[in-house]
Amino acid sequence: MRLKADLTLLAVSVIWGSAFVAQRVAGQLGSVYYFNGARYLLAALVVLPFVPRIKFLNTKDTKDTKVLRSSLVTFVPFVVKSFSYPYEQYKWMFVAGLLLFIGSALQQAGMVYTSAGNAGFITSLYVVFIPFALLIFWKEKPHWMSIVAVGVAGTGAFLLSTGGKFEVKAGDVLEIFGALFWTFHVIVLGKFVSKFEAMSFSVGQLFVCGIFNLGFGVFVESPMPFDWSLIGAIAYTAFFSLGLCYTLQVWAQRHSPPADAALILSLESVFAVLSGWLLLNEKLIAIQILGCVLIFAAVVLSQLKEWTSGKIDHDHLVEGR
Repeated sequence: MRLKADLTLLAVSVIWGSAFVAQRVAGQLGSVYYFNGARYLLAALVVLPFVPRIKFLNTKDTKDTKVLRSSLVTFVPFVVKSFSYPYEQYKWMFVAGLLLFIGSALQQAGMVYTSAGNAGFITSLYVVFIPFALLIFWKEKPHWMSIVAVGVAGTGAFLLSTGGKFEVKAGDVLEIFGALFWTFHVIVLGKFVSKFEAMSFSVGQLFVCGIFNLGFGVFVESPMPFDWSLIGAIAYTAFFSLGLCYTLQVWAQRHSPPADAALILSLESVFAVLSGWLLLNEKLIAIQILGCVLIFAAVVLSQLKEWTSGKIDHDHLVEGR
């Protein structure tokens, strides 16, 4: 069962890596907010059937079971009762969805100006940023390996983005800022939402992210042109990298040790580069390849302490799609 789970996680990392190609295709067409809005809302609909329904709702709320009320209860009481969750869950779904929106918008905007491979590797830096965000905002001291990993990752990001010359691409800068928001999204998931039902929370944050993207798209972006490649990119990322992979990951990580999951899923950035090379003819010079190797080494190093102790919180590894 463990081997089957590890192979499933490997398939997930391949799909997530290849999804950067789909996002790059959309980026080349200039689509950011409408593209994100369409794929996140479609993904929410894909995951929705897997959400367990609550059959009955207590008529008298307590402090711990306060729920959001809606006028819809008069018209569709079954639907409201089936998907009524604690008020705290709705609050954190909104926060997580907002962070997901900002991170995904920056990531997709960066795709307009950088390659799929660059985006994949720079996004993976969120794994390295997490311990330092915890130190600054939650006073949790990082392990010395995390400090070394940041230095290695910073060197790798510089070589990848500049090719050894002091000229950082605009798209790479956007990807770095996007990685910062993925960092806070991961921390929110780990610290505040573990007590909530996972699938319903996933649908909620996907829905919030999609609505924010569409809302911004109305004001700042021209409507998406009808293009089959763009439609294909939306469908691929919604059905596979968001809908299918989230579901597979939930199953696989019940049977795969946390250390296995962390390292296998970190291969996403490698598959992003390979997919860009195979499908988009993106090329890297030798010094950029060295930068990729350094970033990947930093991601592995940042997990090494937990890997040796088997304490990686693998529920956090759900970013950057």
